[in-house]
Amino acid sequence: MKYSLLVGATLALLASGSAMANMDLAKAKNCMACHSVDTKIVGPAYKDVAKKYAGDKTAEAKLVQKVLKGGSGTWGAMAMPANTQVSEAEAHTLVKWILSLK
Repeated sequence: MKYSLLVGATLALLASGSAMANMDLAKAKNCMACHSVDTKIVGPAYKDVAKKYAGDKTAEAKLVQKVLKGGSGTWGAMAMPANTQVSEAEAHTLVKWILSLK
């Protein structure tokens, strides 16, 4: 029983550290200039993105392309520019983190 609790607590800490690391990546890549986790700024709140794409098995691939190439029309008239500072691997990391938010 104690082992199970220890493993669970360790996994929770690792997950929270990973989430913070992904927030740090979003800050480092200037994503947070237009987005926040909870509130719409220029672009949608990340929690709103997670809610919109919940259950969509193609969401990660679609959103990675939006991060890399930009896009428009999904969240209104304001276009999202391509983020040339983000590698494809980083885009996957960011999108997985965004989609995990609740």
